[in-house]
Amino acid sequence: MIALLIPIHVHAQMPSYELNGYAKYLFSSTEMPFLQNRLDDHLVHARINTRWYPTNSLIAALEIRFRGLYGESLEIMPGFKSHITNEYDDPKLDAVLWDQKKTFGYAQIDRLYLDYTFKKLQITCGRQRIAWGTSLVWNVIDLFNPMSILDFDYEERPGSDALRLQYYKGAISKVELAIKPGKNKYKSTAAGLWSINKFGYDFYAIAALKNNRKMLGAAWAGNIRGAGFRGEFLLSDSPKKSLSTQYPVSIFFGKSFFETNKRVMSLVLSADYTFPSSLYLHTETLVNSNGKRKDAGLFSLDGLKAGMLSPARWSIFQEIAYDIHPLVRGTIFSIFNPDDKSSVIMPSITWSVVTNWDLLAIGYYTFGDPLTEWENWGNAIFVRLKYSF
Repeated sequence: MIALLIPIHVHAQMPSYELNGYAKYLFSSTEMPFLQNRLDDHLVHARINTRWYPTNSLIAALEIRFRGLYGESLEIMPGFKSHITNEYDDPKLDAVLWDQKKTFGYAQIDRLYLDYTFKKLQITCGRQRIAWGTSLVWNVIDLFNPMSILDFDYEERPGSDALRLQYYKGAISKVELAIKPGKNKYKSTAAGLWSINKFGYDFYAIAALKNNRKMLGAAWAGNIRGAGFRGEFLLSDSPKKSLSTQYPVSIFFGKSFFETNKRVMSLVLSADYTFPSSLYLHTETLVNSNGKRKDAGLFSLDGLKAGMLSPARWSIFQEIAYDIHPLVRGTIFSIFNPDDKSSVIMPSITWSVVTNWDLLAIGYYTFGDPLTEWENWGNAIFVRLKYSF
């Protein structure tokens, strides 16, 4: 069961300063149908997390990530560097360390905030992670930083430059307000959340104004006979209301998400169960009332601009995991579009080599006809060695 950021109470005996992080090396080999040869790339990724506790009630946090990439994707794939950088409004707090034909270095501060607790009130100001939602794959009520399960190498997820107020009435029960200012109303988010625990379930309700669109949502998390049961629901104004100017419609094979005034409904249902043998099963479904039943692949960018987690009407996630050995875990998951029959499959195996050292091998395979959501974009193999400190 997921709890939404219970306040941290720092005691006097704790150290006044903490430092931790990790260093990773990731090798990838990618095959695409329109390229003759595979693309081999090498990524070095390091992260430093710091915490300072000047008083029992105040925390100052600074987290920095460094990435250095060497490989053929930089040279051959247009716009590949945009996958390395993360765009923020001012202040950007990033720097290109070097930029050459086959190598690229980048550093960024993705956490920088002050957190103050006074009795039952917690105030957080600055670049922070605001993680709303209960589901494990798709979080339609996460209005600030919705995650993608395919981005497996960025566990922390991007932050938001925001002000967050949380008033706790109990361990789960709270009222929350979060404001993320933008350059104008079409780029700003203001949202409120109310949570409570009843009948063994955690319930959440939200109301928001995001990018000039009114939104109402709800979520829950609990269990049925030992199986986790979660869900999320979001009702919002049409994406058309998030446009400050007329949207240049460039989709010629169907109607853009911005060409209708209809409200949008998104629903997620999630269930998981762990057997005594360690076998783990997880199923999740995402439904978008305005999602495309045909040629969804053409609308991927259009859907992203509209704030959708998928351009498709239906998406089904299935995961199976098992502990092969106390130190070795195998996992395979897939995302399937039942309308166009396209899918992505990602098998992986994790080995805890020694203390603080982990080895991960993961595959990425796509299947589908042209113009479907996942299409046949080829396959990739990743091998990652991670050291945590």
